[in-house]
Amino acid sequence: MRFTKLNYCQYLLSSQINYTMTNLAEHLETISHDAINYYLKREKLTPRLLWDNVKEVVEPDTNGYIIFDDSVLDKRYSEEIEIVRRQYSGNEHGVLKGIGVVSCVYVNPTIQRFWVIDYRIFNPDVDGKTKIDHVKDMLQNLVYHKLL
Repeated sequence: MRFTKLNYCQYLLSSQINYTMTNLAEHLETISHDAINYYLKREKLTPRLLWDNVKEVVEPDTNGYIIFDDSVLDKRYSEEIEIVRRQYSGNEHGVLKGIGVVSCVYVNPTIQRFWVIDYRIFNPDVDGKTKIDHVKDMLQNLVYHKLL
């Protein structure tokens, strides 16, 4: 069995806590950790791809709203991931090594559902952007391109 984008997306949507390749491989009998690692190294999973896959299922509402959230994926034991940096984590109430992710979520309060519609990786050494810059970019994209 080949590992696909659908496999990975379903895993990310269903996993609430542990997003590691090791955890995913433990739940797939026919897919190895190495196969998942190879897939993620060669596949480009972009914010545009996320939107293309979610835009048809988002249910807009006049009372809908947007939530922006920043999270730090804990990588304190990582030695070789290039985008790992020391940054503050609210969960840990301190600084740790991790990957910063800024997410944009659309919430429909009437039906009590939500959809992740955009994200950015916080990597100021590469793009020079703050987390607030990423929020501004996502908000402008939401208003002028996604028209949500």
